[in-house]
Amino acid sequence: MKIPPLNPLKVFEVVARTENLTHAASELCVSQSAVSRQVAVLEEYLGVQLFTRERGGVRLTEVGEVYSRRVTPAFQAISQATSYVTQRYSDSRIRLRTYTTLTARWLIPRLPRFNALYPNIEVIVDNSPAPLDFNAESCDMAILLGDGHWTGSQATLLMEDIIEPVCAPELLDDVHSCERFPEYLLSKRLLISKYRKNDWPIWLHHVGRDAALNGADTMTFSSSILTWQAAMDGLGIAIGQKHMVQADIRHGHLIRPFNREFKTGKGHYVVTPAVQRFSPKISAFRDWLLHEASESGEAEEGEKSPRADLKGATVANRSNMK
Repeated sequence: MKIPPLNPLKVFEVVARTENLTHAASELCVSQSAVSRQVAVLEEYLGVQLFTRERGGVRLTEVGEVYSRRVTPAFQAISQATSYVTQRYSDSRIRLRTYTTLTARWLIPRLPRFNALYPNIEVIVDNSPAPLDFNAESCDMAILLGDGHWTGSQATLLMEDIIEPVCAPELLDDVHSCERFPEYLLSKRLLISKYRKNDWPIWLHHVGRDAALNGADTMTFSSSILTWQAAMDGLGIAIGQKHMVQADIRHGHLIRPFNREFKTGKGHYVVTPAVQRFSPKISAFRDWLLHEASESGEAEEGEKSPRADLKGATVANRSNMK
């Protein structure tokens, strides 16, 4: 592939378009002599004369005119492609890639606060469980669950992935008459989320109750949201993700019968491309997300449902779980 020096080529395109060395120099922010030198470099490289000087400016030679007609569209294509890329960071939209559970349970309830702070920024949310590839999709950032390592990306921890069983308060109505509380509760139907089917084995292993899965009555749902709704409706006991069920626990729809959280070692991360043009809107949204996560964490430490405390005390007194 034979390509001439790009700087002289760009100078040629401007001179051919303006037909005037002075005008070309002004557009390129260089001196007229510098323009002339760049044209001479290109002519020497090609071995042809591209312009003839006239009193009012310059005129393309026959070969120069043919060359101009073929070169100009390439620069126009480069300009359009560059505008397409840079416009993503200059418009008022943020394209966020995440997944349904976090969107519905954590992000949406908080978005009105972001809208109040930045009314001119529109957040477009795309929910997908597919692997992230910034090169293949048009998103500015993502919130993902994982270990913090995604190829070609930068990741900042938003909040840890913390799990424990949750159930409807009604499921424990006869706890005080039961002498074998842990076994009694774990004998209830175990509700499983399709995409987090390992949460029950992980938590049960953490508390030394692996055998509880043997022959257990289970019911599987296509999402965590449906699983928690089933728990609220009394169908059984589910594994809750701490930051996703916080509101349900606060409002008394769900309780934490064992009071035994477990950190899985994963987390929800704010993920951006490793190479990304600085954008004030993306920086503002990222900082806001981190602030909201910090605020919600502090609120969880300071707020507990009275009923959850009561049941937690009951479990602590009646359970021998290590």
